[in-house]
Amino acid sequence: VAFRRAKYEPRGGPWGGNGGAGGSVVLVADKSLYTLLDLRYNRHHFAANGGPGEGGDRSGRDGGDIVLGVPLGTIARDGTTNEILGELIEVGDRLTLAQGGRGGRGNAFFKTSTNQAPEHAQPGEAGEEREVTLELKLLADVGLVGFPNAGKSTLVGALSAARPKVADYPFTTLEPSLGVVRVGDYGSFVIADIPGLIEGASEGKGLGTRFLKHIERNAVLLFTLPLMRDEAEADVAADYATLLGELGAFSDELMDKPRALVITKTDLVAPDDLDARLAEIRASLPTGHAVHAVSAATGAGLDALTRSLYDLVRYEREGV
Repeated sequence: VAFRRAKYEPRGGPWGGNGGAGGSVVLVADKSLYTLLDLRYNRHHFAANGGPGEGGDRSGRDGGDIVLGVPLGTIARDGTTNEILGELIEVGDRLTLAQGGRGGRGNAFFKTSTNQAPEHAQPGEAGEEREVTLELKLLADVGLVGFPNAGKSTLVGALSAARPKVADYPFTTLEPSLGVVRVGDYGSFVIADIPGLIEGASEGKGLGTRFLKHIERNAVLLFTLPLMRDEAEADVAADYATLLGELGAFSDELMDKPRALVITKTDLVAPDDLDARLAEIRASLPTGHAVHAVSAATGAGLDALTRSLYDLVRYEREGV
């Protein structure tokens, strides 16, 4: 509430300005982000308050929004009701999680022909406050495809901080396990350990189609092919052909996804024989896809695999 006090204006008049609106908390889809990891460690976000109105009919400054970048495919749910508030799919999509309050009205706003000197003002409204759960509709950037006991869980544990269950019996992994793989100081991608497939999985054998549908959500497929199986050399080319057949029988779209091949358990072969064996395997596999050889036990080949997968994911997501 304010009134003019000016020379030659003995009666003055109302001169109180309106208050500024409060800022909002907004999500924006950012194609350069792949995970929600940054928000995991910073869980409280507050937009700025609006500025108070002033004399001279000056309005207060609006409070600035706080904008949080999230990956494409992020779903926001109300933390209390679990209601879906929205989904960000395209680059630049915006979703307001908490709306800022409206600014109050100064006494100048209430001046009328019958009320020339209002002595009251309207207080501002409180902004929204809510708890929100964010989740990614996309399961992972890289999905591991392979037979049971192919070393997928061990590989995920070696590449990331995830610790999936590892044991020497089939179907140790009964549900997908996610790990965030760090690349350099700022890069990262999500890798998923999918339960092992067997021949006939597309028809429901083993865990069947229960998890094949999750592979459809991955940007890149990493075929995990062990060099040794049950203490005997595996037929890597035949295993790869069988896995491709199961994926193709389930969905034609899976056959068009970018893929890479990794030969695991190389530490189980004598070093003198390893190079010749790998050369023979590479010659038997189709060309056009990256083929890596790694040992999760010794760490051999993991850095090159990580960088190659990161480049594939970036190309698929950003075209670079």
